[in-house]
Amino acid sequence: MARSSIRVGLLVLSSYIALFMLFQATPALAAKKNLFKTCESTPFCRRNREFADAASCVSPSSWAPPYAVDPSTVSFESGLLQGTILKTAPNSETPVEFLFQLVFLESGSVRFTVDEKQRMQATALPGFPDNLTQRRYNEASKWAVVGDLTPDTSASESSTAEEQADGLYKVKYGPEKQFEAVLDCKTLRIEFFRDGEAHVVLNDRRLLNMDHWQEKPAPAQPKEEGVEEGAEESEASASAAVPKGFPDASEWTDNFGGFTDKKPKGPEAVALDITFPGYEHLFGIPEHADKFSLRETRGGEGNHDQPYRLYNVDIFEYEVNSPMAMYGAIPFMQAHRKSSSVGVFWANGADTWIDITKPEVAENAFNARRSTETHWISESGILDVYVMLGPSAGSVYKQYGALTGYTALPPIYALGYHQCRWNYNSEDDVLEVDAGFDEHEIPYDVIWLDIEYTEGKKYFTWWKSMFPTPEKMMQTLAKRKRKLVTIIDPHIKKETGYKVYENMSKNELAIKTSDGKEYNGWCWPGESAWIDTLNPKAVDYWKDQFKLGKFCGSESNLLIWNDMNEPSVFNGPEVSAPRDTIHFGNFEHRDVHNIYGMTFVNATVQALQARQPRQRPFVLTRSFYSGSQRLGAVWTGDNAAKWEYLQVALPMILSHGVAGFGFVGADVGGFFGNPTTELLTRWYQAGAFYPFFRGHAHIESKRREPWLFGEPYTSYLRNAIRMRYQLLPSLYTAFHRASFEGMPVVRPMFLMAPENEEALGIDDQFFFGETGLLVKPIVEEGKVETDIYLPDSQVYYDYFDQTVYQGVGYHHMDAPLEKIPILARGGHILVRRDRYRRSSSLMSHDPLTLVIHLDKDGSAAGVLYMDDGETTAFSRGAYLYRFFMFSAEDNILRSRNMLPPNQISKSYDKTIDAVRIERIVVVGFDTAQLKKSGVVESFQDRKSWPTEIEVTEAAGGKASVVVVRDPKVLVTGDWSIQF
Repeated sequence: MARSSIRVGLLVLSSYIALFMLFQATPALAAKKNLFKTCESTPFCRRNREFADAASCVSPSSWAPPYAVDPSTVSFESGLLQGTILKTAPNSETPVEFLFQLVFLESGSVRFTVDEKQRMQATALPGFPDNLTQRRYNEASKWAVVGDLTPDTSASESSTAEEQADGLYKVKYGPEKQFEAVLDCKTLRIEFFRDGEAHVVLNDRRLLNMDHWQEKPAPAQPKEEGVEEGAEESEASASAAVPKGFPDASEWTDNFGGFTDKKPKGPEAVALDITFPGYEHLFGIPEHADKFSLRETRGGEGNHDQPYRLYNVDIFEYEVNSPMAMYGAIPFMQAHRKSSSVGVFWANGADTWIDITKPEVAENAFNARRSTETHWISESGILDVYVMLGPSAGSVYKQYGALTGYTALPPIYALGYHQCRWNYNSEDDVLEVDAGFDEHEIPYDVIWLDIEYTEGKKYFTWWKSMFPTPEKMMQTLAKRKRKLVTIIDPHIKKETGYKVYENMSKNELAIKTSDGKEYNGWCWPGESAWIDTLNPKAVDYWKDQFKLGKFCGSESNLLIWNDMNEPSVFNGPEVSAPRDTIHFGNFEHRDVHNIYGMTFVNATVQALQARQPRQRPFVLTRSFYSGSQRLGAVWTGDNAAKWEYLQVALPMILSHGVAGFGFVGADVGGFFGNPTTELLTRWYQAGAFYPFFRGHAHIESKRREPWLFGEPYTSYLRNAIRMRYQLLPSLYTAFHRASFEGMPVVRPMFLMAPENEEALGIDDQFFFGETGLLVKPIVEEGKVETDIYLPDSQVYYDYFDQTVYQGVGYHHMDAPLEKIPILARGGHILVRRDRYRRSSSLMSHDPLTLVIHLDKDGSAAGVLYMDDGETTAFSRGAYLYRFFMFSAEDNILRSRNMLPPNQISKSYDKTIDAVRIERIVVVGFDTAQLKKSGVVESFQDRKSWPTEIEVTEAAGGKASVVVVRDPKVLVTGDWSIQF
């Protein structure tokens, strides 16, 4: 009997895995797409879309939604405007009450919340399920927001008594009171003004809609025999009589894909429209494999006919140019137009759909701009929206970062090259690949192990026949300062004798079914349970599994990869957990679905911090939510070795960056399939500029380590990887800025040219960090030339041969297979390390090269941030921050400290006091100004000395180049060089 049960279990497991692999291998199957919902098959989405359609069919003056503010309840005090919203419901004798708050925050943002009054009260609701928390889920902000939510007591009322008597309330707030919020109680419309102009409007079209608690309506009685036709209403006809926007009896259950969701709390959807007056381009709401500038979703040429969906799912070989849900969800949206940016953050962790429309502007409208209307619809939770008024893109990112946190400053090795595949099969395999990089003189920092390293796919174990001495393997890697990543996912194999599972189960730390039992589903190990990392005790348990000596011995070069944390459940609805499963706090999974993956990564990060308190952890995640940027890196999931996936990678990376998650990359080469040598070359050239740079491949793909394709391709890939390592000082400096300002590492065109609206739709080129480099990867097969767009009138130089380009618009460039088109914008100083080393940590004391691209006026500036690259000592002031400036007024290059004297870390400076500037390259200098002696004068510590130079005169459309070799100046000191 026991053997029979085991055999049946193995057959079931193999069937699920075979089905999953079939979907992976055949993305064109209609069955794959049918795994996931559309708006039409999602009742709360369909219903709210119909509500919007009803509103659009009548004039604004005659549209009468069931919501209004009771003006007698409105009050303002100490930065808080609040009151009661009354909802006229067809099944209630008295209006349903919702409480709203407008909180004006000290950061300059505004928080708007709406919650259901009766569910905020302590009394039990009749018919409410005993096993669930009565209140609506209101903890999305708890997980996402780490900033100060203190109201700004300096915010002040600006409405007159007459206006208030007419239901109009105004509040001035923000820096220098340049912002104003206006609430119209009659229409429940909230406008946000900056300098007298409306930039964001909540409930502009009056589509606010929140389901309230009510017991399930009695089903319609069956028609009695002999009763006249039509005398007895069917449930369908009764449902049809329900007013637009209200749920009918059918919404107390949901059937999709063979699964039934019983919805014990009934419908709880929340919806709101948000308008951006005068803004045509919107960005953000990752993750979607789509254009950077978000498209309309109501059909038409070039548009989508489905809303963008935010619902974390394991979608494998995702569809490109699609609004379909993917692995992560960040409900942050930015609107940008000429010299103006604003943003909104929808703090909700449930299934969310977003419609976007851009109504046509009347041809005779005076100075009219096209506006964008959005409609946000979530399955459950409260209404919790943050509004940021900029005015610049940088200030929006800083305001959003002040709420949800900034990108964590990663260890520098995490910015090097990562080598991964599913799977490296043994210790010998790992060490052979490691040696191969050295043999071919290709630097790399991290090698990765997928699930096959485990014993029977049980995490925190090793397959002893293939990995008998993992600690010894890690020690070998450590000799060259290299790291090892192991994958650890949230599904824990249900197996007797497996202590990780047994102790988790015994202590009830797993997600539960709707009837309170441990939830079991199927994933890679077979039958599994999922750890509930919303539970603090589960987090403590998770941390215990990583203790030194318990997993991977005491080795310090262990890193972690969290995959499948959407969560992915092979036999679950939409390849995920049922929505009615229960988490800590007695909240349903539907409430926290998009947040769960972040809570899992949070537990892993805490585990690594406990394992090595002085080291910065590195964790890669597939699933994410707002705030995940505080925890580590993300990649864009299971792409394919096809040109269209290379093309869509950059728009996806740009979208992540503007939504606060700057540490992002795409699998270089494509996860599924086998790239051609041309595609692989072009992908490495592009990937060298991804914030997260990893080559990865599927278990059924051919091996593709960079040297396996022979010359000239090995050289092409080596050059791309080496370029990445050259630029690490500047890239690390860009991550430092992201860690306190939220500035994206890969930057869209409008960040360098905020007044150029023609550049807003361009998403196939970008500016790279603090370097001023304008990069346009080649992403089309057979293409050996391209046109690159210059967004301003600044001078640009070909990064490789100093050819000069200038003038707003497109410029032609040759792009043979060995070259990625890169232009250097005048006015920037970038910092490089030009010596080849095996890994980034081995470069930490190498000399530096300054490359100065002068602007059209002959000036340039740049910054350099340095610390030890791995520990948390930087948080205690152990870092260097230098400012470099080349002035056209006196032709002097200066290096100055950017920190006040009392913040300079002399102890850290001593560790790098031998790091020197070995070379200075000045591009675009007027060489006629140089002395005929061929020297420049260096000054440091009140001493001066001549330094030899090499000069290449401008000719044939190329700029002049002046090279100063070994100026004998140190990175830690203030110095000047007179040209």
